[in-house]
Amino acid sequence: MLIGEVARRSGVSARMLRHYESLGLVRPTGRSGTGYREYSGEDIRRIFHIESLRSLGLSLREVGRALDDPGFTPSGLVDDLIRQTLARIADETELLTRLRRIGAAEPTGWEDVLQVVALLQALGSDSADRRQRAALSTAAEDSMPVEALVEAVLSEADPHVAGALRWALARSGDDGLALLAQGLAAPEAAVRKRAVQAIAGIGNEAAYAVLHDALANEDLAVRRHAALALGPRGVADTVPTLLDMVVAEVNDVEAGDALSVVARDPACAERIAAGLAARLDAADAATRRRLTQALGGIPGGTASRALAVLAADEDRGVALTAAYVIGLRDSAGP
Repeated sequence: MLIGEVARRSGVSARMLRHYESLGLVRPTGRSGTGYREYSGEDIRRIFHIESLRSLGLSLREVGRALDDPGFTPSGLVDDLIRQTLARIADETELLTRLRRIGAAEPTGWEDVLQVVALLQALGSDSADRRQRAALSTAAEDSMPVEALVEAVLSEADPHVAGALRWALARSGDDGLALLAQGLAAPEAAVRKRAVQAIAGIGNEAAYAVLHDALANEDLAVRRHAALALGPRGVADTVPTLLDMVVAEVNDVEAGDALSVVARDPACAERIAAGLAARLDAADAATRRRLTQALGGIPGGTASRALAVLAADEDRGVALTAAYVIGLRDSAGP
């Protein structure tokens, strides 16, 4: 078969076939009477083998080794190709994400595009100071796509930068709320914590609704942050988590303050006081002292009776704390 016919049937151009021949990848087994190259059936099969290996991403040099070296094994090369392909996919995905974010900013000119690119690069900087300045500038520029802020806040470990990002995200309203809510289900505990903190920072009704659902989250840290955000709003469903926080000495002062707000509802006050009192029996002295302080902010007879018992506690520090709290309650009057 002559080169033109081979090119037509194989889809490989005559020029490429000549290139393969110059590299020694395929050699026509014969010549016609007029001197034209003639390819045998075995030559054509080799051409198809070359094209198949090229389709996997092998270089022509690697193709030659694969076909001619009896000791060549594909496993290591295939592993390398997998790594290279994954790296290319990651690079292309990053580029696609960046382009989408620029598009989401709805730039009206190239200056707008360059501004968004600069902000995105700053948010991805290794310098915490540069990331913080970028976060603070986003509100003024009003050009940063919300999803970029969400990604940044969910991945930010520096507390100062994270605070600036939460502030910037809060100023954008609840546009990023759905993305932050997805972060509550992230496999990494740190990401879930950042998500609930950012949601609490938004501080509107839509955010509070998401936080209310988060009270049932499997992650204890998420439940605690949600309770601290909702407790000061008098949400009764926060009570179990807030009680446990007082016992566990995790933001116990804030938890106690939140319980006192929820306790403005008389029905909740009795429930909270009973819950605090029930935890006294198995508590050590330090925990009883925290429970005493929390009981001081809870009105009603149940809390008063528990404090009276604590005023006679065997631990002097607990007894003195209870006596002091009782004195404050008496001076405040009914």
